[in-house]
Amino acid sequence: MSKPSGTTRRRFLQQSTLAGLATTLPAGSLFAASDAPPTLAVKDKAPLHSSAFFALPLGSVRPAGWLRRQLEIQASGLSGHLDETWADVGPNSGWLGGTGESWERGPYFLDGLIPLAWLLDDNRLKAKAQKYIDWILTHQASNGMIGPASNDDWWPRLVALKALTQYQEFTGDQRVIPLMDRYFRYQLAELPKRPLRDWGKFRWQDEALSVIWLYNRTGSAYLLDLARLLHQQGYDWQAQFANFQFKQKITAEYIKLNEGGGLKDLALSTHGVNNGQAIKTGVVWSQISGSDTDRKATAQMIAELDRYHGLPNGMFSCDEHLSGRDPSQGSELCTVVEYMFSLERALAITGDAAFADRLERLAYNALPGTLTDDMWAHQYNQEPNQVECSLHHKPWVSDGPESNLFGLEPNFGCCTANFHQGWPKFAAGLFLLSGDQASDKQDGLVAAAYAPCEVRTNIRGTAVHIAEETDYPFRAVVKLAINPSAPLAFPLQLRIPAWAAGATITVNGRPEPQPQPGSFARVERTWKAGDRVEINFPMQPRVSRWYNDSVAIERGPLVFSHGIGESWVKLRDRGMTADWQVYPTTPWNYAVKLDPQNIAGDVKVTEAEIGQTPFARKSAPVELRLKARKLPAWRAEDGAPDALPQSPVASTEPEEEIPLIPYASAKLRITAFPVLKS
Repeated sequence: MSKPSGTTRRRFLQQSTLAGLATTLPAGSLFAASDAPPTLAVKDKAPLHSSAFFALPLGSVRPAGWLRRQLEIQASGLSGHLDETWADVGPNSGWLGGTGESWERGPYFLDGLIPLAWLLDDNRLKAKAQKYIDWILTHQASNGMIGPASNDDWWPRLVALKALTQYQEFTGDQRVIPLMDRYFRYQLAELPKRPLRDWGKFRWQDEALSVIWLYNRTGSAYLLDLARLLHQQGYDWQAQFANFQFKQKITAEYIKLNEGGGLKDLALSTHGVNNGQAIKTGVVWSQISGSDTDRKATAQMIAELDRYHGLPNGMFSCDEHLSGRDPSQGSELCTVVEYMFSLERALAITGDAAFADRLERLAYNALPGTLTDDMWAHQYNQEPNQVECSLHHKPWVSDGPESNLFGLEPNFGCCTANFHQGWPKFAAGLFLLSGDQASDKQDGLVAAAYAPCEVRTNIRGTAVHIAEETDYPFRAVVKLAINPSAPLAFPLQLRIPAWAAGATITVNGRPEPQPQPGSFARVERTWKAGDRVEINFPMQPRVSRWYNDSVAIERGPLVFSHGIGESWVKLRDRGMTADWQVYPTTPWNYAVKLDPQNIAGDVKVTEAEIGQTPFARKSAPVELRLKARKLPAWRAEDGAPDALPQSPVASTEPEEEIPLIPYASAKLRITAFPVLKS
């Protein structure tokens, strides 16, 4: 199990108990009595090309059940105390007017702290965020520039803008839009003289989102000129993936890392976080270009990354650069949360259910799989086949020996500042608005991803409240209680994952037509208070194929791993937390025995209660068991497994039955298994 530091364990247990009590309150208490009536969703203004779906105003969706507990654990962990124990975002931060770190870390922290604080209605966290916001809003330069004067890099401002847009939606603070307007006018005039460079050049699409956000609120035509200039100066990601050349593991020698090539185009174009952010480039630009080719580019990018660098946890390898399909390669935590954000935007713009399938795969596997259960420590890199977390140099492409330790800032501090956005943004976007750009006559709601939550919004002037009761992804049933303030006709679209063949939908106990996997099932009717929708997803175990014909075992959106015995050894104390190495205490080198055509007969499924810590190993809510044999020749070197043997393999070792638990519950794990010969 993952270990909190000794100095924080008692406080963490006390706060976890309070979190558990909070989830027993009546569902309606998720929205305070003082909450203002929900505002209307903002749609795309012409000449922008309309999104398929639109984000509901932030705060319209609130987490409930196990998801709320997960956010409360985050608030009790590093996210809620980082400024108290890490100087980079402490009181001397340049983003608070101090002389400390003045580049990306303050904005990164704010980008996740804001949605966490306001979704939980946590006044302590709101006050922490407000200090940053107030400094930014009251220290704009006369020419329009924002942020610390000690650097003029466009990149950290790009992240600060993401944070400001969220803050404005949650609070309605009238200072934000004028400040953004002044900044963008300044930037439009300045960019021809001082163009985008390195990180800003490769991440321009994230600023384009903020530009579009402001255009949809002001209609100022110059903003579209600014978006076109960002596109012109930014890296051409679509050209890279139209003729994808990076099909092998990228080495430090290839990108000339030791010769000063770290910020050259070759290194930056193969950098994992850049690729995670770039995945949304085509769909974002399609809102301005109207090009169908642009809109399809995101799916093409994902397909290429999967083909040459895909891993069973839904990620592509990047430690720190693209590194092939071997499941012993890692993925950076920053890439996980940025990939999630890209998918959230791509889903809204295109309406493609496949993006939500991938989003859930990351949210329910890769994200919690790289954090300790109490969220007081994280890894820089996680591996699907991770048999040791220690000070070793293998198998990283360009990272250091601390890369898969659990700690405060292993390897590099960017993930320490940036991981906070993952859970809150996922929770805030569980439901979307459907409709037409120019009209609200067909407005409806979309269940885009599934987790316990509540929705409070307006459709054509009528307040609508939806309570989603579910233990998904650990369980198969999702129940929706639909409560409009008056009878109201609108379409409700329910995502049916591609893996969910045979899913059923009932409305008030009556079956709906059989939904199509990989699509949105549309239920259109006049809804009345008390209406009930129930979705039942079949969750039989299934097999997916990976590197060297290995297999991963999946059930619903969860990927399962063989959890290796863990011995946690403290490396050093780090203020309120600590850095940990994790060593294996049980064998891990198994090949599995199964018939991919009849996996249901080979895998036993046991469900258990979902504990207060949803992804904890000690209380894993689902366990699978299957037959396996050890492979003595498959060993580890320098803490990393040798390359997976090509399946099928032979073994004369005794047959055993081994348990599998959710990927995120096992911090040491084997996820991609060799398959035994029949």
